[in-house]
Amino acid sequence: MRTRTVIAAVSMVACAILAGTAHAGATFEAVKKKGFVQCGVNVGLPGFSVADEKGVWKGLDVDVCRAIAAAVFGDASKVKFTPLTAKERFTALQSGEVDVLSRNTTWTVTREGGLGIAFTGITYIDGQGFLVKKKLGVKSALKLDGATVCVGSGTTTELNLADYFALHKMKFKAVVYDTSDETEKGFAAGRCDVLTSDQSQLYALRLKLADPDSAVVLPEVISKEPLGPAVRQGDQEWFNVVRWSLFAMLDAEELGVSSENVDQMKQSKNPDIKRLLGVEVIKHGLGLPDDWAYKIVKQVGNYGEVFERNVGSGSPLKISRGQNALWTKGGLQYAPPIR
Repeated sequence: MRTRTVIAAVSMVACAILAGTAHAGATFEAVKKKGFVQCGVNVGLPGFSVADEKGVWKGLDVDVCRAIAAAVFGDASKVKFTPLTAKERFTALQSGEVDVLSRNTTWTVTREGGLGIAFTGITYIDGQGFLVKKKLGVKSALKLDGATVCVGSGTTTELNLADYFALHKMKFKAVVYDTSDETEKGFAAGRCDVLTSDQSQLYALRLKLADPDSAVVLPEVISKEPLGPAVRQGDQEWFNVVRWSLFAMLDAEELGVSSENVDQMKQSKNPDIKRLLGVEVIKHGLGLPDDWAYKIVKQVGNYGEVFERNVGSGSPLKISRGQNALWTKGGLQYAPPIR
């Protein structure tokens, strides 16, 4: 009887392995078959994902999607965008409505362990903060006892807010909204004293105020918010493509390869650059053309270019690199080598 039990158990494991093998690559194959990447983004957050007056999507999260398209199709324009609220985003990914979620989403254990999704990397290292009106005269979040706080629903922001106030024995009243735009409008209309969100969002939402100088971001950062793209679990091939599309942009910046000099850099004698750009062919096993990383850098840029034009010095937000600088420049951004 024991032998039969062992054989049955082994058979079940074998079937599971075969099933997993059969399923592997399903998303990647579907993306290639339809000819574009369906990317879930924020409904509208300056610097990260926002559609202009012509309906063209721009932003850091948008460029991550464009990089994936460049890697897969050799054409960064082969991507379609699905605007999603915080409440909608995970269902859209789980159901297959989108192939990848690139929507200022925090990587947490409950999301990865409990929702059947996998985060592929960190595109922006953030932390939650508070935006207050200057007329209140508040200089610290520790002086917010009794405040009314505007906050987005279905986010880690709600949980962090409750934890912070409980930890410091303060009371607050939450005014909850579905979108960042609604949250900003509630704050502007005086429905709350404080707006809380990731600091990157606070700087973006502050620009939407009729008088941006009327509000200030407090110095406290109360959480870790590693933001990055996510895919469904169960397709390692697609996971690898999304992950390495980001890594390629980081490695390109570290190696000094940009959209402006990438063609010239193909003549480099540096073996790391030759491997990055596909001049020296390696067996990367990603199911992508040899020049996949070259296409990303040429059409989208390296990570530094993407950061600066969307949220950094070349954007209205003027956010400094800070923790998002490369590890070689005192920051935390780091990517494994392409070799």
